[in-house]
Amino acid sequence: MEESPEPGQRSEPPRPEPVSPPPPPPTLGTRRAGSLIGSPRIVHQRRFLRASGSGRFRATAEADTPLTRGERLGWHLRRMFFGGALSSEVEMHERLNKKLALAVFASDALSSTAYATEEILLVLVLAGTMYLTVATPIAAAITLLLIAVVLSYRQTVRAYPGGGSSYIVASDNLGPAAGLLAAAAILSDYVLTVAVSISAGTLAIVSALPVLEPFTVEIAVAALLIVAMMNLRGVRESGTVFAIPTYLFILLFGLLIAVGLVRYVMGALPPIEYAQLPEHGVETFGALLLLRAFASGATALTGVEAIADGVTAFRPPEWRNASTTLVWMGAILATFFMGATFLATRLAVMPVEGDSVVSQMARAVFGGPTPVYYLLQASTALILILAANTAFNDFPRLASILARDRYMPRRFALRGDRLTFSVGILLLTAIAGIVLLIFQADTHRLIPLYAIGVFLAFTLSQAGMVVHWRRAHRGGFAMVMNATGAAATGVVLIVVAATKFIHGAWVVMILVPALVMLLLAIHRHYVFVEEQLAIDDDDVRLTPRPDDLSDQPVIVPVRELNLVTWHAIEYARRLSRNVVATHVQRGDPTQHEAFAERWARLIPDVPLITIDSPYRTFLGPFLAYADRFAESTGGSVTVVVPEFRPDHWWQGLLHNRTGRLIEGAAEAHPRLAVTVLSVRMPSDRDG
Repeated sequence: MEESPEPGQRSEPPRPEPVSPPPPPPTLGTRRAGSLIGSPRIVHQRRFLRASGSGRFRATAEADTPLTRGERLGWHLRRMFFGGALSSEVEMHERLNKKLALAVFASDALSSTAYATEEILLVLVLAGTMYLTVATPIAAAITLLLIAVVLSYRQTVRAYPGGGSSYIVASDNLGPAAGLLAAAAILSDYVLTVAVSISAGTLAIVSALPVLEPFTVEIAVAALLIVAMMNLRGVRESGTVFAIPTYLFILLFGLLIAVGLVRYVMGALPPIEYAQLPEHGVETFGALLLLRAFASGATALTGVEAIADGVTAFRPPEWRNASTTLVWMGAILATFFMGATFLATRLAVMPVEGDSVVSQMARAVFGGPTPVYYLLQASTALILILAANTAFNDFPRLASILARDRYMPRRFALRGDRLTFSVGILLLTAIAGIVLLIFQADTHRLIPLYAIGVFLAFTLSQAGMVVHWRRAHRGGFAMVMNATGAAATGVVLIVVAATKFIHGAWVVMILVPALVMLLLAIHRHYVFVEEQLAIDDDDVRLTPRPDDLSDQPVIVPVRELNLVTWHAIEYARRLSRNVVATHVQRGDPTQHEAFAERWARLIPDVPLITIDSPYRTFLGPFLAYADRFAESTGGSVTVVVPEFRPDHWWQGLLHNRTGRLIEGAAEAHPRLAVTVLSVRMPSDRDG
């Protein structure tokens, strides 16, 4: 089940007539659909459950096949666009090798070379075109920072082979408060990563095809939906599709730098001439302007943490493959960023509205709008748009970890049909779409909001690693690198926050604490519910059953053994002598043994039937068992669904209404009579 229920008032169905006890459920059965109990209309007959031991079954993919015509149409459309469901057993095969992982996790960082240099120039030109050459030493300082961050994250990957997200590292070593601050910061940064990447990709398209400029927002939203759909199809499949444009960009951008440097050495690369120079001299050149330029260019580091966040997506040995990929990414990023900045200053490129710096450089290096220029622009647009893929991989993964720790709704922890965290992908798509609409897909308006979150997460993560090595009594190179990374990113965080505050960074500085408060509120609710529903094994005793009970079959779906489940079982035991509890196992199978042992000890007269659901669904496997149970009796089956009702409407968003789902689905299962036991939970403030 999705959620642990709570005792409540029954919906008072008619008391069923006694029928003969059912035989043990076989593995082959008939699925029926109709509106009347006993309807003879047979929809299909399939093997939807297989016996896998005493009191245990395994659901097949056919258990989720819809019965009604409308449901089947939606089911076929979903599989046409997103692919068929994948079993949990193939999860290891869905993992990434280093080549695909570079395309999936490094596209964000690599794509920043398309706009990081431009952001530096946009600040420097305010003091006058004569100061544009200062961009090269600024880029060199940022590159040194990049090297320090890459080396420090290599230590994180080695120490946390199960995934070293900033949230995990900060929580383990600095405490829950620091962990939540890091989580909120990186979640907000992932949203901005999607918005900035897609906006920059749209700018690359408009730069090559100015006629499309009036449709900038529409292009950006369409690109967002395409990336989201590809990620819903699965990590490995999206990685395979995204690898081609990623490596094409690496090839063509490398060609741009190589040809540009060769022409510069040969003296065949004259500066770009502008018919009308942009307005300059608006601000005074000084330390504050240099710091602002540095802070703007530091966006080149965004996405570096993605590999450490997604170690578990790599093939074994996970940490070693992740570490190698991290070095590859750092080397390519440093080369491209420094090379692009050097060429931009030698060409005297100036930021021009509607024409990116990379576009101007490519025309100058390749001798005009040649086919190679258009191919580079196309690959730049693609990698900028696909850079959002990094966030689409890591945002849902972090959300699932937070859900596991009860800081986000539990449904975020569930994998979808394609072994992706579908709910997290859909949420990220919705929020990023809103941001694109608000800021009209304007990269320069979004950049001031960018990088605050990522550098806060950098600093907390690396500071946590220093504590980790100190606790492990392992100093040396690892601790030095993490301490250097923490100090460097901490200084950059202060610089970015101070120089971008009035330009929009204040929004993120308010949003992150607000998000922390929201996560804490969700956590308090889950802890309160768990405390209210907990039972002491030594204090609970089953009440004796009445002697005059019928043999009417009753099924009680259960997720865990708590107060709500206990009352539902007690109610079912007063209805019939023939009560069966069903537990659909969708998560970690190792946790089932302890649950089954506790059940047998506390409720020995109600057998527990376990249905393993390799496709991570509940309704299909449960209804398949209930259908077969009803078919074997020749009559109807009463389903008693335990459920609780939270006090506030927003708390209802944190729980899946399993009873309502079963009630709705049972309309196509005429032999099932559903009773939902529901009660309102006391408020968290009721004491």
